[in-house]
Amino acid sequence: MDEQALLGLNPNADSDFRQRALAYFEQLKISPDAWQVCAEALAQRTYSDDHIKFFCFQVLEHQVKYKYSELTTVQQQLIRETLISWLQAQMLNPQPEKTFIRNKAAQVFALLFVTEYLTKWPKFFFDILSVVDLNPRGVDLYLRILMAIDSELVDRDVVHTSEEARRNTLIKDTMREQCIPNLVESWYQILQNYQYTNSEVTCQCLEVVGAYVSWIDLSLIANDRFINMLLGHMSIEVLREEACDCLFEIVNKGMDPVDKMKLVESLCRVLQSAGFFSIDQEEDVDFLARFSKLVNGMGQSLIVSWTKLIKNGDIKNAQEALQAIETKVALMLQLLVHEDDDISSNIIGFCYDYLHILKQLTVLSDQQKANVEAIMLAVMKKLTYDEEYNFENEGEDEAMFVEYRKQLKLLLDRLAQVSPELLLASVRRVFSSTLQNWQTTRFMEVEVAIRLLYMLAEALPVSHGAHFSGDVSKASALQDMMRTLVTSGVSSYQHTSVTLEFFETVVRYEKFFTVEPQHIPCVLMAFLDHRGLRHSSAKVRSRTAYLFSRFVKSLNKQMNPFIEDILNRIQDLLELSPPENGYQSLLSSDDQLFIYETAGVLIVNSEYPAERKQALMRNLLTPLMEKFKILLEKLMLAQDEERQASLADCLNHAVGFASRTSKAFSNKQTVKQCGCSEVYLDCLQTFLPALSCPLQKDILRSGVRTFLHRMIICLEEEVLPFIPSASEHMLKDCEAKDLQEFIPLINQITAKFKIQVSPFLQQMFMPLLHAIFEVLLRPAEENDQSAALEKQMLRRSYFAFLQTVTGSGMSEVIANQGAENVERVLVTVIQGAVEYPDPIAQKTCFIILSKLVELWGGKDGPVGFADFVYKHIVPACFLAPLKQTFDLADAQTVLALSECAVTLKTIHLKRGPECVQYLQQEYLPSLQVAPEIIQEFCQALQQPDAKVFKNYLKVGIWKNLYIFIKLGDVSEPRENTYYRILCHTVV
Repeated sequence: MDEQALLGLNPNADSDFRQRALAYFEQLKISPDAWQVCAEALAQRTYSDDHIKFFCFQVLEHQVKYKYSELTTVQQQLIRETLISWLQAQMLNPQPEKTFIRNKAAQVFALLFVTEYLTKWPKFFFDILSVVDLNPRGVDLYLRILMAIDSELVDRDVVHTSEEARRNTLIKDTMREQCIPNLVESWYQILQNYQYTNSEVTCQCLEVVGAYVSWIDLSLIANDRFINMLLGHMSIEVLREEACDCLFEIVNKGMDPVDKMKLVESLCRVLQSAGFFSIDQEEDVDFLARFSKLVNGMGQSLIVSWTKLIKNGDIKNAQEALQAIETKVALMLQLLVHEDDDISSNIIGFCYDYLHILKQLTVLSDQQKANVEAIMLAVMKKLTYDEEYNFENEGEDEAMFVEYRKQLKLLLDRLAQVSPELLLASVRRVFSSTLQNWQTTRFMEVEVAIRLLYMLAEALPVSHGAHFSGDVSKASALQDMMRTLVTSGVSSYQHTSVTLEFFETVVRYEKFFTVEPQHIPCVLMAFLDHRGLRHSSAKVRSRTAYLFSRFVKSLNKQMNPFIEDILNRIQDLLELSPPENGYQSLLSSDDQLFIYETAGVLIVNSEYPAERKQALMRNLLTPLMEKFKILLEKLMLAQDEERQASLADCLNHAVGFASRTSKAFSNKQTVKQCGCSEVYLDCLQTFLPALSCPLQKDILRSGVRTFLHRMIICLEEEVLPFIPSASEHMLKDCEAKDLQEFIPLINQITAKFKIQVSPFLQQMFMPLLHAIFEVLLRPAEENDQSAALEKQMLRRSYFAFLQTVTGSGMSEVIANQGAENVERVLVTVIQGAVEYPDPIAQKTCFIILSKLVELWGGKDGPVGFADFVYKHIVPACFLAPLKQTFDLADAQTVLALSECAVTLKTIHLKRGPECVQYLQQEYLPSLQVAPEIIQEFCQALQQPDAKVFKNYLKVGIWKNLYIFIKLGDVSEPRENTYYRILCHTVV
């Protein structure tokens, strides 16, 4: 081997050596016999360096995984012998190999096993066992090989082909017949021999048993000798966690419901008599987490048994199963309420399923009602934050608690389904007692009290948030709690979690304020002062900006008395902060978007006359326009690129803020009706000059383009005079991404205004195509995936533009470009339908073609179009589906085929018998299609129901055509060369 290249395998090697080692590895993978050098090195222990050994196993792994079938019988035998020789050597080594080498060796053994077990190496396990015997190093490797084999055969995280899945099933079936009893016996012997002397090997063996028990005969494991041994391991500190996991896998195994019930009950009796149910006396939280998982498994297994027995009508055994479940509830509650969240989390599944059973019972016993209440109290307690929770810098622990809270919420929702009255009463009791003394109560207790009120909104669902109507007792309780929340002063609590929960709950129950509107002013003040938008915490300010926007939107009818006061109070929050003033705004630009939207909603939905609305909107937007002009001038003069970028960002924010205010308008309150057209036209005139700025074009164009999209909706035809100039600027110095984002704007204008923009479209049609083709023709690196994707997306945008033009009744825009340009544009559509393996674009192209045939395909269509239909469109409808890349297993491709069928049907509709005659006598015979298939095809085409023809195309016509058409003999249509000609001509 290349000794210099091997130096690069050392983790401390420099980058040049590492690159050389990587290149050498790739070279060995390609070489037909290099693996033999690696096999020899392993068998003869040529190298002592661990990284070289690992490298050799990697080369062997690649050979077995990808090239094994290419090897001769002798070479395959060599690999088997190499691995067995290496295994034998491990029995004699003074020191065991590093763990990562043993794991890699096990993977290679496993790969060879799945490849050869069914054919050439049926004695695989017997050969391994004969080598390792009970040698601890050998046993370690044997167990690692078993885990690697299990991973290859049953690991759901490993994606297998259908062929591999069938092979794996066959291997498991064969193993069950031939060797599983022997393997199980070997596991028993290993456990018995090493349980007191080698905990590492014993734990490995328990892991193997747990893995294999899911697919082998359970009676081989679930028997007295094995279970007694496992229960014995539960009392050995170094083994009990693995023993717990192993018992969990045994309990989890699918089996007859009565047998499962007996198995679980016998386990529980032994565990209880051994003292494992005395949770309070156990200090090892890691073990308790595993034990909780085991109890959860036992509980859920009993519930599955109960469900099956009820379904089968076996009432007697079902009653026994329910009794068995009930006896586990006390233990479940102990684990649920445990201070360690992992222990508690592991039992939630059992708890949730138990509540599901109670929900199905018609009457609950007193004990069951007590259980429900106990679960409720446990959930309320466990929802509480602990002192260590870091609210300002949330890390992994905090994220885990948030996820745990989500699990508890599901329990609360299930509790509401079992006993909504009890849940409401319990929450009300906790909430009221906490809020009475909130000033002297710890933050976590105050937060959870408000949180419980918040969670009731989903736990007790109603239509459209109508919590304060309907059921009087429920509405009264919720109304009482909300009144307490907003009048207690708890919004002043000095902790971010309480503050945020207050605002979240106020917004969640916004309907309360339609019932008791007198509380709106105090809540608005909380939003606007130091408790909300001016809070010391940026996190609170940010969330409050969003919640304030929602609050105002949902209560816009109640906001009229407060509008001008709110606008005055938020004035400083609306200021655009230029980069050079050094002032740190209270809100980020994203947060300010919500404030601008809120201001817009207040103005637009007010009861003021149009003149007043216009004045308020002008007051809101004029400072933005003035700042925009100043900043744009500064940008034009800026030399430093970093400063240019920060100025462009600020300009973009200004445009974004103005754009966001327009979201307040609706069909009921249009810009015109509110008298605000003039203000937004002024904004347009202010913002459009940014398009001619040569600096930071991407960000400026993006912002203005978004504003234009909004103005097309809001100003309607008043925006049209600005479009030609804006388009001209946006088409200068374009990149693919610019054009992709510009074309939707033109599509929006075309679809909305149609004939009104016909002159503009006719004028800019060829310049737009010029820009598109110029970008598409730019050379790119062959392996540049990003450039290829950009071009693909641009092609889609181009075809979407043509689809919009034709679909909006604007085909004259294309027709008036001159006959030569028209044909060449049409040919690009043909090429899009046939040449590019992009079903989304193909579908669009067929939609365009069928629309053009519908418009121009009749007797009075443009001169020469009928010829184009027969020379180009008809062949495209056959050539596209016959491409190897046309994959009917893909949903988008099926849609493309459907549009292809529509195109053929439309041609037949417009051209009548002439079309059928052409297909029967000219086109299909030219492809050497059999007469019976031609006849079949034409009959399907002439069916009045289009679905018949679509289905015909989907279910076999192309397979038939494949038989009769030799694709290599069908010359490609001449139009394929036109695309580049068109590009060059336009360019």
